[in-house]
Amino acid sequence: MVTRLAEREWPVLVSTVRLGEHRYRVVRSARPPAFAGLREGRLGAQLCVDKHSAAMFAMAWGLAARSPHTIVYLPLRAAAAADPCDWGRPLDLVLLHHSLAFPPSRWKEVRTRLGAGRPHTVTLPAEAWPSRPVADHHRTWHQEYRDHLLWSVAADTLVLTGSREAYELQAAQVRELAEDSPAYLAQTPDAHCCAEIPMGVAHRFPQLRRPYGELHIQYCP
Repeated sequence: MVTRLAEREWPVLVSTVRLGEHRYRVVRSARPPAFAGLREGRLGAQLCVDKHSAAMFAMAWGLAARSPHTIVYLPLRAAAAADPCDWGRPLDLVLLHHSLAFPPSRWKEVRTRLGAGRPHTVTLPAEAWPSRPVADHHRTWHQEYRDHLLWSVAADTLVLTGSREAYELQAAQVRELAEDSPAYLAQTPDAHCCAEIPMGVAHRFPQLRRPYGELHIQYCP
């Protein structure tokens, strides 16, 4: 089975939704995962993934970074609701570029108008998940820095909004989780494999001295 993301094809459905003078292109997975529980937490959200859903999440992440005119939608609530875990409400996930200036409050109306969608296949080059140097991360703590991932919860959906740089700063750990976790856990079954994606701006809450939210993604074989 293919494990390298650059060799993977992702079947999706593409919908175009008109709201007044606005038109939105929405891409969603054609095969929603049976296992990928996203739940709201006290300081962000927790996502549990397996081999299939980790690759799907990584493909969605790479697409969101490289396609500024697309809303990437992962319907995850059904899988989360089937999980016996009873903490935190189940959430869907939306990834989008800040240049869309899309208000999260509009998402519910867009979702209800998606329709059947047009089948399409997404393929991405290896460059979709670049490794950024540590120095880039240090710049994110400066007050004038604006390339943060911002988050909101609307219509039972975690909406992540950011620039291409904001997505690419976290791309390496997203790729490593999908590509490396299966083999690593096969050798070390008790290991904890995860990606920790900060959401928010530290200087907005200086008393915390850290980002105020996190998307914690754990590989659960």
